[in-house]
Amino acid sequence: MANPSCLGLYIEEHIIKYAKVSKEHDKIKVNAFGIMFYDKIGDAIKQVIQETYSQKTPISINLSEEMYNYFDMFALLTKSDLQKAIKTEFESYCSEKGYNPNVFESRYAVVEDGEDREKIKVIHVADNKIELNKQIQQIEGYKLSNISPISMAIPNLIDTDKNDNCLVVNIEDSTTITTILNNKISHIDKMEEGSKDFLTKINLRENSYLNSYEICKNTTIYTSEGKELQERQSAYLEDIMPTLYTIVGNVKNIIRDNVDKIKKVYLTGTASLINNIDLYFQEYIEGVDCEILKPYFIETTRDISIKDYIEVNSAISLAMMGVGEGISGMNFKNQTFGDKIPDWLKLEISSDKKPGSKDKKMQTGMFTWDLGQPLDKTELGLVRIIVALILIVLIYSGFSALLANQMTSKTKQVDETISFTQTQINSANSDDRQIRDKISQYTALIQSLDKMNNSEGNTMKNSIPNLLNQIMSIVPENVQITSIENTTERHVVITAQSDKYEQLGFLTAKIKAEDILKNTISTSGQKDNRIVTIKIEGELP
Repeated sequence: MANPSCLGLYIEEHIIKYAKVSKEHDKIKVNAFGIMFYDKIGDAIKQVIQETYSQKTPISINLSEEMYNYFDMFALLTKSDLQKAIKTEFESYCSEKGYNPNVFESRYAVVEDGEDREKIKVIHVADNKIELNKQIQQIEGYKLSNISPISMAIPNLIDTDKNDNCLVVNIEDSTTITTILNNKISHIDKMEEGSKDFLTKINLRENSYLNSYEICKNTTIYTSEGKELQERQSAYLEDIMPTLYTIVGNVKNIIRDNVDKIKKVYLTGTASLINNIDLYFQEYIEGVDCEILKPYFIETTRDISIKDYIEVNSAISLAMMGVGEGISGMNFKNQTFGDKIPDWLKLEISSDKKPGSKDKKMQTGMFTWDLGQPLDKTELGLVRIIVALILIVLIYSGFSALLANQMTSKTKQVDETISFTQTQINSANSDDRQIRDKISQYTALIQSLDKMNNSEGNTMKNSIPNLLNQIMSIVPENVQITSIENTTERHVVITAQSDKYEQLGFLTAKIKAEDILKNTISTSGQKDNRIVTIKIEGELP
């Protein structure tokens, strides 16, 4: 038998990252990899499959819009009871959010509770079936075998020691932060902010997503000890840094709130190609090592740089899921009957001669026969055995499918009855809560009307001093506030100047992050000699 292999495709809005991985015993090898920009996703996938000779190779792709929930369960539940309890918890969550649980496909993973052995934590992952089917249709005609959330796949690239606690920050179009405790995935944080934010801004100037991507790769972040920024680079950093500042702030909060000490932060994804991004994270996250995630099994050569592999980390990790690495039970691709037939039972007609030759061979995973010659007794017996085994599998599968359908139908009826009853109960509780809420609202409105005239004047009176105090506490050392104007009732315009673009970007990001002004916007800045001046506008909270 051939070594198992898989083509990993990490698909985003404008780009496909791909990697073909094979596994022999415990050795992982990347046979082909690269990136491709596209206008038509179908044409791009076809081209990648042709260039990597993967027409018959299993393909593993990423989920696109998954959501994560966490449920605490009793550790001694049986598998069937646990599944029922998880289903009930998810339906309750959907009821609160106004979702229809039937539109989601879901999977889950179980994590032991380190503090209470009688409890377990369930990481529940759900994706919209419509979006999932769209992804499956993109790979139609090829051998799609695995669809996994990238947050669960990316830790495949880490050769962690036992009890090694770390975070994997994967900054692709959006950002996922995977917390690994005691060598197991413990929590997933998903952020909408990611490389898509600043690539889109750069693309508005360059009018080319490819050029924007290359600019991102060639951009260097200079830390507080670094050199002065070049003018061209600083212009792009103005687009990049606010997103990175938001992400690094979230990472700091996760480390601070985690009971277990985090020893290391791994950075990967498109943003990890920015030069010195690891030093930037290290400068803000003290006491924790920050480094770029390098696949543990990759050996660098003269021909290929390690940075080329890092560029497609997401695709490599997905391909590893396809060859059996990583956490099990996260495959959102439902197995068909053809997927379940063993390879050694699948027949393939092939020719070992040049085109035009009449001699062909019939091949299975175990045997090969020359069809140009009559079958001998041994070959004929083997053919009969294989045909008999195929018939047995077909008959057994037919009866199993019939029984499974009947059981599924009865189970569905029971579940629908339970679900309907629960829905009615939830509806009654919801109506009761709404009535109570209305009473509270009316009471609050009456009280607020009495206090409105007195409070409104006091609020505006104290808003400006409060704003000044907050601005003083966050303004960077190299930034000078030249004016603060209250142009209308609650509208404020702040004029600031500095000789460093990134310091002005940090000030703007800080005002947004701490909600000092609502609906904050800023100008791109005007440069006079070495001094850059910007205006920051927003509404008083």
